[in-house]
Amino acid sequence: MGRSPLVRLAPRVRDTLSAALMVVLVAGCTGGDGGVRGRPGGAGLGDRLFPRLGNGGYDVRHYSLTLAYDPARRRIDGTAEILARATRGLSAFNLDLHGLAVSAVTVDGARAAANRAGDELTVRPRDDLAGGALFRTVVRYSGMPRALTDADGSREGWLTDDDAGALAVGEPAGSMTWFPGNHHPRDKATYDLVITVPRGVRAISNGVPGPVTTAGGRTTSVWRSPEPMASYLAVLAIGPYTVARTTTMPRAGLPLVTAVAPGAGGERTRRLSARVPEVLAWAERRFGPYPFSAGGAIVVPDGMVGYALETQSRPVFPVAYFTPGTLAHEIAHQWFGNSVTPESWQDIWLNEGFATYAEWLWTEEDGGARVAESFRRAFADRDNWAFPPADPPSAAEISAPPVYGRGAMVLHRLRRAVGDAVFFRLLRGWAAEHRHGNASTDDFTAYAERVAGRKLDAVWDPWLYGSGRPDRAG
Repeated sequence: MGRSPLVRLAPRVRDTLSAALMVVLVAGCTGGDGGVRGRPGGAGLGDRLFPRLGNGGYDVRHYSLTLAYDPARRRIDGTAEILARATRGLSAFNLDLHGLAVSAVTVDGARAAANRAGDELTVRPRDDLAGGALFRTVVRYSGMPRALTDADGSREGWLTDDDAGALAVGEPAGSMTWFPGNHHPRDKATYDLVITVPRGVRAISNGVPGPVTTAGGRTTSVWRSPEPMASYLAVLAIGPYTVARTTTMPRAGLPLVTAVAPGAGGERTRRLSARVPEVLAWAERRFGPYPFSAGGAIVVPDGMVGYALETQSRPVFPVAYFTPGTLAHEIAHQWFGNSVTPESWQDIWLNEGFATYAEWLWTEEDGGARVAESFRRAFADRDNWAFPPADPPSAAEISAPPVYGRGAMVLHRLRRAVGDAVFFRLLRGWAAEHRHGNASTDDFTAYAERVAGRKLDAVWDPWLYGSGRPDRAG
């Protein structure tokens, strides 16, 4: 499920002025007679809904995060090693980081100047970076990670619970509460995470589990995400979890890791955890080969987080949301949202509309309501008609009902227009064509018309872009 936006993303005037002054100072320092080729990369990627998220001038290839967490003090000490390629000549570049103190920054082994303004960390390398150059940035940082409060009152970022420990979730911007980076969905990268915690505490993250070693009263775990991941899909759960590991379908040898926090167990959780391989296999039949090297789930108490989230390869579920339908929804996101990631936050219906429709499909095949009935219920819900799903009016609405319910209705109307054979071929083809990449609404409509062999304005105009509800469901 998607998350709502951050109140704190709107920069204060003081931070805005500081950031602007910093850019002027950096630009001034790189001019003159030095023959400088670069210019500052800039803060923000120009996303219409979240203009300050992400940063310009470079593309991250890989994050290596080495962390130590002390649950008693709720303190993190981290080193982030970021391998990136400059997309143009750079005299400076920005990283997104919320709240934590930075003690040192190097670029290609040389000490770099670094300045903070709000959630922007501006780094000026000793020497300009040439366009196309690979460069390695190392940031050492520490402090007490914080939660962020979204516009709808929900919380993301670094969340804590006296019994369950700590949980880091990041849609749309919470990942910057625990590591610096280019925190926009457009800049996907691979990840390695090494996390050290006190003995008796478990640390669970995305991807493939690596070695676990214990020495001196501390346990170190390694996690590897070899497929590209948007930073908002990164997860880290730290606490006295019960962890089950197995290998199973849909692909022989696929490691499944399911972690259950104290207070989140019970027979219902055990029964549904056992269905994870079944739902993965079902989704693979519907949507094509599973796109990642591992799977599983993380189940937490209801008071820790108020929503389920499709964190890559290992979705997070509060107990109240750990249901068969929501499990199918979050697993479908592994194809739609995680592997095929939106080009901008405006395109989030490509995540949520697709996952909601997958939930309708699963419910029907699991003996529940038929898809046609789910469509009729969505059509009758006035909340689904507040705005077109492809055009959320503000950051506050990226998790509003039209993104989910009306987004799913678009797909059902598309299915009726082109027929089942073309529609399900289209779903599989869309996931394959943009596997591990980014795509926009325009990309999808063009792709659908190419597969269908005709224009589909009769679907797009009223259902995807229309300002009001059609007279009838059709």
